[in-house]
Amino acid sequence: MIFSKAALRTLLIAMVPVIELRGAIPVGLAGGLDYWEALVLAIIGNVLPVPLIILFAQRLLKWLSKTFTFMRKFTDFVQNRAVAKAKNIGKFQFLGIMLFVGIPLPGTGAWTGSLVAAVLEMPLKRALPAIFLGLILAGLIVTGVSYSAIWALT
Repeated sequence: MIFSKAALRTLLIAMVPVIELRGAIPVGLAGGLDYWEALVLAIIGNVLPVPLIILFAQRLLKWLSKTFTFMRKFTDFVQNRAVAKAKNIGKFQFLGIMLFVGIPLPGTGAWTGSLVAAVLEMPLKRALPAIFLGLILAGLIVTGVSYSAIWALT
């Protein structure tokens, strides 16, 4: 299967922290993709880094902090933010992570949800489905809002 530029752009933008699926879907729709194409590509792109983040985030942050002392403020910020978000999720880990990722607000998403899962030491086999379901929920919301906005403007 050969990807169009819009499809490749959507997939790659979804992998970028902070922008993630919320930015990728409108870009895909603006690039001429069908809303289902934009949704699926954004979910795939957004979920690709998740296993790596869950498995290696804490080790990477510790290594960066020890190896590059100038990075300590940044690594402490990331770690403290994940811990603060983890406190809100509490004992309802699966549902908490799913809803945290699924409600497309600033500061939420697959990257932060993966960091929270890593801090909570959730096994990958439990965290990945929660994040994936959250991405589907967020994707449906963002696609609906984007499609409605495009429809209203045309």
